[in-house]
Amino acid sequence: MKVGATTTTGWKATISVAMSNYIEAGSIIAIATSLTFWQDAFGISNFAVGLLAALSANAFGAAIGAGIGGPLCDRYGRKAIYTYDLLVYMAGVLLAAFAMNFAMLLAAFVITGIAVGAGVPASWTYIAEQAPTTERARHVGTAQLAWSVGPLVGFALAAVLAPLELLGSRLIFLHLFVVAAVVWWIRQGLAESQIWRDETGTGANVTAGVRSATGGQGLRGLFSRRINITALLVLIGIYGFWNTVAGQAGIFMPRVYDSAGVHSAVQQNLLQVLVWGATVAATWFGFMAYADRVSQRLLYVIGAALGVLAWCVLVFFTDAGMPTLLLFAVLWGVSSGIGAQAFYSLWTSELFATPYRASAQGFMFFVVRSATGLLSYFFPTLLAATGLTVVGLLLIGLLTVALAIGAVFAPRTQGKTLREIEIERYGSPVEAPGAARGLEGAPVSGH
Repeated sequence: MKVGATTTTGWKATISVAMSNYIEAGSIIAIATSLTFWQDAFGISNFAVGLLAALSANAFGAAIGAGIGGPLCDRYGRKAIYTYDLLVYMAGVLLAAFAMNFAMLLAAFVITGIAVGAGVPASWTYIAEQAPTTERARHVGTAQLAWSVGPLVGFALAAVLAPLELLGSRLIFLHLFVVAAVVWWIRQGLAESQIWRDETGTGANVTAGVRSATGGQGLRGLFSRRINITALLVLIGIYGFWNTVAGQAGIFMPRVYDSAGVHSAVQQNLLQVLVWGATVAATWFGFMAYADRVSQRLLYVIGAALGVLAWCVLVFFTDAGMPTLLLFAVLWGVSSGIGAQAFYSLWTSELFATPYRASAQGFMFFVVRSATGLLSYFFPTLLAATGLTVVGLLLIGLLTVALAIGAVFAPRTQGKTLREIEIERYGSPVEAPGAARGLEGAPVSGH
């Protein structure tokens, strides 16, 4: 007997899939707000704290999950990932909630990270493939919105539960378990992506048209075409340099605030509530409202420039105290809502053919989160040894590189069906078995 919802369609399907990002970001924030409590409870060093962060959903754990999940998503379908990934995730957060020592906590963070990493590429892929052509950014933006709401809720809970200290952190992990269970139930009613069915069939049924136009399926097909290598380098540049900064901000921001003179855990968490509140607003009123209608290159540049400005304010005007931190929170929050991750999740779903769309995302996520993990491993020690100014200048440099890459290489895919984009990029259409059908599951239409 089937367990879970029987049918999940429309916006309900989009939201249930987008919740992968709520769960991912929520996990990172649960870790971020609890690290100090775990450190005190288990007597672990800054080096061990860095190890926890590096192997978690913020970095290597998610990298491994994406590296595995992306190719599996292309081989067995998007729905296959959604059937199992949250079950693994629930086991991980439950173990974290009841961790009694460092080893249990480390295992919990690794399990959680792998599950999160497997789900995110499938999420972005599925949403883009099911979205209407003229609203693709709006639908993909739902994942960005969920990614913003997760930390907003997480930091708000951390502020409210701060008096409970470690017990409060355990309750936050339990809240993620409940959310994951509900989302898993709803997802059982999802249909398989029609575009994946049409273009890949079931292994042996992959058409010659697919192989000749795209170079094959999975990672082998991905790396067989030069145009794919170029797209990988551009997108890794955009997302990688930005996420190296965002990854440290997401999990170590309380320590950054402490270096800036804000020592109260409640105040630190409330500042993060402001950051993520601004991100939610910018995603809804900025990216989701305008990314299908105005120049995506311009919107990206505005978001990236605000990110650079935010960290300049924090680094160069630290002595101004709370006003500086409030301005930083708003600028960084708005930047995150209309910046690199929102456009990365859109463009990475558009620039690769269906037979390896998820594999491409999994590979890039693996590379980017691995880089984040390397810095996470040393970040607490680096911050303590050199101070905010040196670390801040490093982060400003990374954000500036991401800004430059996006400004120069932003693709022009707006208003085109995924089929039209594939024809432009690969030189011939990817024929689906049966009737001529658009990649979004609807008849092919013009711009």
